[in-house]
Amino acid sequence: MKALDRRTLLRGVLGGAAVSIALPPLEAMMNGNGTAWAGGEAFPKRFGVYFWGNGVLPDRWNPTGEGTTWTPSPILMPLASLRDRLTVVSGTRVATLNTVPHGSGPAGLLSGDNEVNGSFTRPSLDQLVASAVGSETRFRSLETGVQRSDGSYSYAGPQQRNPIESDPRALFNRLFGEGFRAPGETSTPDPRLALRRSVLDAVTGQGTSLRQRLGANDRRRLEEHLDGVRAIERQLQRLEENPPSLAACRRPDAPPAEIPDVLGRPDMRARAQAMANLLAMALACDLTRVFFHMYSQPVNNTLFANAPAGHHQLTHDEPGAQPQVFAILQLIMGDLALFLEALRAVPEGDGTLLDHTLVLCTSDCSFGRTHALDEYPIVLAGGRSMGLRGNTHLRARGENASKVSYSILQMMGVRAADFGVGAGRVTEGLGGLLT
Repeated sequence: MKALDRRTLLRGVLGGAAVSIALPPLEAMMNGNGTAWAGGEAFPKRFGVYFWGNGVLPDRWNPTGEGTTWTPSPILMPLASLRDRLTVVSGTRVATLNTVPHGSGPAGLLSGDNEVNGSFTRPSLDQLVASAVGSETRFRSLETGVQRSDGSYSYAGPQQRNPIESDPRALFNRLFGEGFRAPGETSTPDPRLALRRSVLDAVTGQGTSLRQRLGANDRRRLEEHLDGVRAIERQLQRLEENPPSLAACRRPDAPPAEIPDVLGRPDMRARAQAMANLLAMALACDLTRVFFHMYSQPVNNTLFANAPAGHHQLTHDEPGAQPQVFAILQLIMGDLALFLEALRAVPEGDGTLLDHTLVLCTSDCSFGRTHALDEYPIVLAGGRSMGLRGNTHLRARGENASKVSYSILQMMGVRAADFGVGAGRVTEGLGGLLT
């Protein structure tokens, strides 16, 4: 059987106009194992962060046992059905300064530096990955959330926070509304796209001429601006191209216009499920390969089901073993399981979308009451095609959490000599993560 190029189209004439139809992935397009395209191209690598606020309860977070002979902890029990796709990393510490409650931890883990003036000083981990793999997709990265908010720990640079979209219907319209074509769908290209792209090309040319007349600081600002222009050009180019021939890609059903509260409390489960379905299909359709998903904000006082007070208030005020905080954490892990199951439900080659997606699951501190940065909560999910071991509890025993971030860069193929600065800087990954 002769191999077919995965971009092969069916071409013909309809009503005097040329038409083309994209094909789904066929065996002739893949290698003999069905694990990659016949031309040697592997399925895309994806990376995302799944973040929740207000930390954990470390004494009931860490699993028992190590290596592959581990048992999920009480808080992690909702993830038990996914244990073969999980690597739980315990015992790391964020080595940067702990000066900003709920802010120092994310800054240290995700940028390798301190939080300064309410901002990261460097691009966040997701944006470092997006700089390497995001140019091939319509959206360089997606920033989404479940709790109603626009806050994010995704930073393109100092004071350049990427806001999140927490409205499922608005996210659906952005991803699958105007401009989206599923494999097999035909449409007439918008003639305005070519004009808009030609205008952008002209702007880029003028910028090149202008650069020669500017000082160093202005040149840097101009480069940041032109990077944004190039990102728009790539989006327009993706709109003009045929959609990817990915078997599981389809236009999902639109979520309801509004997900109502239940007894005055946000329906976090319904919102989490809607966002999970949309993000999974965005990845399956190769609309993006990088995401930052804020399940809940730090210092959030979300009223979870049956809780007598807000989440953040309970982490500080609930006495004893904090049973209400424990119940909330189990609810959050249940919603994380929904998200990972949505990825695992999408077949890709001889595996699933989850196998080709590396997800960093974490929070803003370890023990919420004290804002501690040791025993930092880290779970790595999926990532089998990147070599992540899976079905493992890795006990790090005080190592710098930045090593996990550096390992992620390595797994995603990002060339970097180090990660972080000062106390957060590392030049090697965390041993034991890879097969």
